[in-house]
Amino acid sequence: MSSDRETLKAGFLAAHGLADARRQPLAGDASTRAYERLYPAAGGSLIFMDQPPSAETQPCTPAMTPAERQAAGYNALARLAAGRVDAFVTVAAWLKAQGLSAPAILAQDAANGLAVLEDLGDGLFASLILEGQDEAPLYDAAIEALVRLHEATAPPVLEHDGLAWPLLDYDAVALKTAGDLLPEWLPKLKTELAFTAEAVAQWDAIWAPIIARGAAGASVFCHRDYHAENLIWLPDRTGPARVGLLDFQDAVRAHPAWDMSMLLHDARRDVTPEREAASLDRYFALRPDLDREAFLADYHALGALNISRILGIFARLVFRDGKPRYAAFMPRLWGYLDLCLADPSLADLKAWFDAHVPAESRQ
Repeated sequence: MSSDRETLKAGFLAAHGLADARRQPLAGDASTRAYERLYPAAGGSLIFMDQPPSAETQPCTPAMTPAERQAAGYNALARLAAGRVDAFVTVAAWLKAQGLSAPAILAQDAANGLAVLEDLGDGLFASLILEGQDEAPLYDAAIEALVRLHEATAPPVLEHDGLAWPLLDYDAVALKTAGDLLPEWLPKLKTELAFTAEAVAQWDAIWAPIIARGAAGASVFCHRDYHAENLIWLPDRTGPARVGLLDFQDAVRAHPAWDMSMLLHDARRDVTPEREAASLDRYFALRPDLDREAFLADYHALGALNISRILGIFARLVFRDGKPRYAAFMPRLWGYLDLCLADPSLADLKAWFDAHVPAESRQ
């Protein structure tokens, strides 16, 4: 970290009465953000978010054309927030207004990519389950929180504390960008694979109607990274507020099946078919007006797209970014993909994978 950045951070903390707080770096993830836990002299703890604005390519604006998004780069194509603190702050405020447990924002300097947040603790779902806690109440609460999100009406622009951030649709361009990751990056990691122009054309044709369905169904607030390492158990709260939410700054308006796939096709931990079925049953029980058959068809199709996207991202992280640990998650994702491809409506997609990605490459 540059000394200028550190001086900026120290000045920000001093301006908000935290100059004397002890600072403890927290483990990072696949992003360009950094977090520290602050221990103020008065007691308690807070979270310090640092997202240098220059570390990411430009996010998408509502007026951007597809060509302008292509020129701007991956964040604009995929409608990612580029880590922007104004996105985090405004999304957090909206989530809290729905009675959900996003961290309170205690101080922010969005222009410089800094914020101090409420500390929701270390009770990540993934960690608690690994330690032996029963997963059923955690996943039940996670479904309750999703239902709260899916029944809310999110505005086109989220506003808080003088900041505004658009809630964009997860549209056809963004969905195709998601699907393009696998054919672009998987052969670079698995050098035995080589997708011909004809194979890529078949890939695009198979996905086109699924992408159209996903774009047409973009109707609910979508957290977009809704899985057990971004959810914190808050048992002292009630109902869906027991689910602490993190890493939601890339939120969009999307098909309700997308966050369900993120939760139940979790790259970092095994979600058993039994847990998946129980969670889907709970979701349908809480949303009885849904067409179950139609939703499950979209869940399998968009789930396959989401899984393919993550496989492409992990291949990129390993090959380009030198982060080999992500390779260990890929066999799990192939297993989830097989479950989705068992849906008879995805026979053409299953045939594509069988023809172009043999079993020995799905490791």
